[in-house]
Amino acid sequence: MAKVQTKQSHAAKVRAKLNHPIIDSDGHIVEFTPVLVEYIRREGGAQAAAKYAAAPVKRQFSLTEDQGAPVGTPTAWVWPAKNTRDRATAGLPRLLLERLEEFGFDFAIMYPSEGLFPPHLEDDELRAIASRAYNRMVMDLFGKWPQRMTPVAVIPMHTPQEAIAELEYAVKTLGFKTIVVRAYVRRQVNGREIVDVLGLHSRHDYDPFWAKCAELQVAPTFHSAAMWSPRQMPNYDYGHIGALATGNEAVAKALFMGGVTRRFPQLNFAFLEGGVAWGCQLYADLVSHWEKRGRHAIDYLDPNSLDVQQMLGLIDRYGDGVIAEKREELQAMFSRRQQYPTQLDDFAAAKISRREDVRDLYVPRFFFGCEADDPMNSFAFNRKVNPMNVALRAIMGSDIGHWDVPQMNEVLEEAWEQVEHGLIGKDDFRDFAFANTVRLHGGVNPGYFKGTAIEREAAQVLAAATL
Repeated sequence: MAKVQTKQSHAAKVRAKLNHPIIDSDGHIVEFTPVLVEYIRREGGAQAAAKYAAAPVKRQFSLTEDQGAPVGTPTAWVWPAKNTRDRATAGLPRLLLERLEEFGFDFAIMYPSEGLFPPHLEDDELRAIASRAYNRMVMDLFGKWPQRMTPVAVIPMHTPQEAIAELEYAVKTLGFKTIVVRAYVRRQVNGREIVDVLGLHSRHDYDPFWAKCAELQVAPTFHSAAMWSPRQMPNYDYGHIGALATGNEAVAKALFMGGVTRRFPQLNFAFLEGGVAWGCQLYADLVSHWEKRGRHAIDYLDPNSLDVQQMLGLIDRYGDGVIAEKREELQAMFSRRQQYPTQLDDFAAAKISRREDVRDLYVPRFFFGCEADDPMNSFAFNRKVNPMNVALRAIMGSDIGHWDVPQMNEVLEEAWEQVEHGLIGKDDFRDFAFANTVRLHGGVNPGYFKGTAIEREAAQVLAAATL
């Protein structure tokens, strides 16, 4: 079939004037469900395929009979439709390959859409079967052109053991070099649901999994929306707005405060599609909280250090009305000795002893996936505002394949507008659209970009990082 001839897109024109490659760090496959079900049948048999086809993989809105309360958020009209060529591009790898130049992309990392849901299945056996079937499918379909694109393996995280098993199979047997990890697991504990964020006070020790990631040289990336209450409304947009930022913030905070970035300094972590504004806020909050509540400062808040006599004297002098009437009860309240928490230092696992430790364990280890048209992207590069004058490591993810990209070939043009509007400089744009993604994956696996169309330029970025 002859290649469709099109005039040069605006994105291609932007790419033509740049002296560096463009990496799409988060494009999306829109899977053809019958194909996935067939792979599940091959992996686990007809019964597994039928069970998956009938499973409520994507949470749908319903009402409980007793309370009339929403228990899920509908997923409605989330794929391109009217632009049939774009819809087909997300599911046909050869068409995607043909159009990468039109998009201005030199290399694309292709994440799941429906494939994000098999790792959420409650059925242990079906979860393992569906996750492996998905990984086989996308490597078969999208793994044929490693020079220009790479697919992403899904890793179920209910236990470290199942995560390690699928990680080893995906990397060693199927040849994946990129993984997407669930940011949390919903568990039933003593009759109530908890959200386990894997890095802090988890029901399991996930350090063996992080160690295996380091051994196999893969950077964990997260792509999980926090679709828990109060987001469970019969309104998709209400539930979706901020959901990815909330889910990402929960696991990033747990990884940092749980000491994972301290114990595994060779790993990088990426939090996709939620933007970077929350990452800037979290970084500033961690610095501020440590300065005021770190072990060096927490004694200032010790309730037993209160001068009770001075407090009573001030009450006698300034207390009016009901305050004066309650003087004896107030004296008893302030005189009561307080019990100390078992752990006074909330930053103990991360071993923070100075504010620079927060910077060193956060900034180089965390990467933030941003869509091209997000007006908050420039926050990452505002060194005047971010504590200790740093730029956070924002990375450009197109999110092609989903509803928020009406035209696939306009993504790069929208990202470049940040430069045109004076929000970021050209060097920051290079980091955003290219170098930071090289640092994310190449910093963990120096051979990640070997054999790709951008091998030489990526090697230059990594070499500069080691000087």
